[in-house]
Amino acid sequence: MLTIRKLTALAGLVLTACASPEKKDAEPAPSAPAGIETRELKYTENGTQLNGLVAWNAADTTRRPGVLVVHEWWGHNQHTRAQARRLADAGYVGFALDMYGDGRVTTHPDSANAFMMQAVSDQARMVGRFRAALEELKKDPHVDPTRIAAIGYCFGGMVVLSMARAGEPLSAVGSFHGAIPQPAPAESGSVKARMLIMTGGADPMVPAAQVDAFATAMRAAGANVEVITYPAAMHGFTNPNADSMGVAGLHYDAETDRQSWDSLLKMLKEVWGAGAS
Repeated sequence: MLTIRKLTALAGLVLTACASPEKKDAEPAPSAPAGIETRELKYTENGTQLNGLVAWNAADTTRRPGVLVVHEWWGHNQHTRAQARRLADAGYVGFALDMYGDGRVTTHPDSANAFMMQAVSDQARMVGRFRAALEELKKDPHVDPTRIAAIGYCFGGMVVLSMARAGEPLSAVGSFHGAIPQPAPAESGSVKARMLIMTGGADPMVPAAQVDAFATAMRAAGANVEVITYPAAMHGFTNPNADSMGVAGLHYDAETDRQSWDSLLKMLKEVWGAGAS
């Protein structure tokens, strides 16, 4: 079970591990592929407005699986929104959610740390905001509410792994260069989601020992956990802006980005049978 103490203890790890160098408005928002539509979604949790982006393929009239996308410590940024569009292009409905409230986003480490600390210091708020997004995605007319997954990046990776460990009703979760929750035990049989952890072998911010300890604890609880380590990949390997500030340990790797995305899609097809449709 998630506790405030455990979540707060993660803050220092996430502060280091999420030091992505993305620059707000450094480049225009990417356009959606042909046939992909998006809509801004404002929703609430306990009186706080949350801002999200939903993306889907309008040519597909069937109800298809939905995938939540949890942002880095910077907040609801263009990188996160791009992943929602990418999911739509793969045949799913992607929902880039908001864990901070009011769509807050920053490029300053101090602000990012403040946002993140607020998020992880209140268990009820963190779980509530995740569940609020989950319920919004289930209500979307394009979504099959029985087939929901979640993916996350850095801070978001920690969030989705934590939610899976807590027994949230998800088919699967995928973590990309994500911070790792403390390896607290889960109740046997309580983890419903299949877990895919994709990590860089050269990532100095997410030690292999932490990944292994978490995976071992989850397997002991009966969870289906797969760890894929990309030997030469560093932190932020999916973010095209990861080299722009010259921070040691951060590096975009186009090939690892492609490989890890393909691994996610492979898992989703395995979980849901014949794929999105």
